[in-house]
Amino acid sequence: MKSGFAVLIGRSNVGKSTLMNTMVGTKIAATSFRAQMTRQVIHGAVNTEEGQIVFLDTPGIFKDKKNRLTGKLIEKAKEALDGVDVILYVVDPSREIGDEEKYTYGLIRHLDIPKILVINKSDLHREEKKYLQSYLEWGQDFEGVFELSALRASHIQPLVQKVMEIVPEGEAMYDDMQMTNISDKFWVAEIIREKVFSVFDKEVPYSITVEVDDMEDKPEKFVIAARILTDAERYKKMIIGKGGLKIKEIGKMARRELEQALNKKIFLDLEVEVDKHWVDRV
Repeated sequence: MKSGFAVLIGRSNVGKSTLMNTMVGTKIAATSFRAQMTRQVIHGAVNTEEGQIVFLDTPGIFKDKKNRLTGKLIEKAKEALDGVDVILYVVDPSREIGDEEKYTYGLIRHLDIPKILVINKSDLHREEKKYLQSYLEWGQDFEGVFELSALRASHIQPLVQKVMEIVPEGEAMYDDMQMTNISDKFWVAEIIREKVFSVFDKEVPYSITVEVDDMEDKPEKFVIAARILTDAERYKKMIIGKGGLKIKEIGKMARRELEQALNKKIFLDLEVEVDKHWVDRV
């Protein structure tokens, strides 16, 4: 049996979380058009007849030296490179090779670990993929180059097969009933945070998080108590909205997705608080 770890690394918004969700076959990592959506290293196990690959979704590389959260997230991405068997460098052909791409490449270039260049978003129109050729030329430094669409689940299997060829012999890290390292509370919190960004587009900054305080599985429903945390009173008011309309919309969207995933009615008690120290807990 083959078994190993494959890390997904790259700048923010290239589709790493979507790619991992697609490969695993279920939504483990929250996704958003917003940078820095992924804040923890999340595992997703893929099982085949040949063995198991554990993919590691990492925080996106986002160069903002003034932001303490950004620095912590980049460190998490760096730490995820330790002990892996394959590196998947995920890029977006609609974006030129800029500072984040060069910085990320610098992190992995000299590591004695097999590297694969994954060019995501192959479903974009040709005129949108204006930097595709630049990445293809860059791909000469990698063991393989794969063009695919994580969103459309297109050309995913050849990548999984290539990774399986590379990983060593070994025992599975996760059993068949467990696909990830994240807790149920963390997963619920990520779904809620995703909905906050969906509702507010770019109005609300990155400086929010969600913490789930309690989850109770009752015979007819799940009862969940959660808090949206922000570092400023003005953002608290914005998230609540006039007459509580915004927080109700967030709750409705989160409940809908959770009920579909869990196939059970959800009672969600959602509050908003100011906490200037939440970044310390990331």
